Amino acid sequence: MSPDGGRLEGAAGPESLARIGVLVVSDRASAGIYEDRSGTAIGDFLKKAIRSDWTVISRIVPDGAESVAGALIDLSDHEGCDLVLTTGGTGPAPRDLTPEGTRMVIGRELAGFGELMRRASLDHVPTAILSRQLAGTRNRSLIVNLPGRPAAIDVCLNAVFPAIPYCLELIGARRIEVNSDVCMAFRPND
Repeated sequence: MSPDGGRLEGAAGPESLARIGVLVVSDRASAGIYEDRSGTAIGDFLKKAIRSDWTVISRIVPDGAESVAGALIDLSDHEGCDLVLTTGGTGPAPRDLTPEGTRMVIGRELAGFGELMRRASLDHVPTAILSRQLAGTRNRSLIVNLPGRPAAIDVCLNAVFPAIPYCLELIGARRIEVNSDVCMAFRPND
């Protein structure tokens, strides 16, 4: 394991090592007022779910469309992330602008991700209908907005992760393999 929680590169070499961005969007966490737990929840899920080698690139930014858009561009274009998972800023509060920042940088929106995350969350809390998470692609990166609560992150990732490995292949990103006891990834060619 690498110091950032991902797995170290294997024999295949760094060019085949999947790169996963974790973007925490929070005024308070970015100011150091409180310790973020949502990024940790994403990392914990990934450690359980992904079998192949990968590495994580983490960022914490304040709420706001511009800060989110800038970080997403950096993670996708400069860091070469195949998958970027954001957490926070998806509710109806005035500073919750993660979906707006995401829409500024994606080429295609994948509406099914947000629909499924809200549906899965609704089984746990009636306020799931207030969530505005979405997903989309930027070049060879899949960007998925997740809620900010650790328990909700687990629910949402369990719902959508089965589609992520195949989506990454379709957009030309690096391949990831999942642990079938945690997640059953669907690939129509397998």
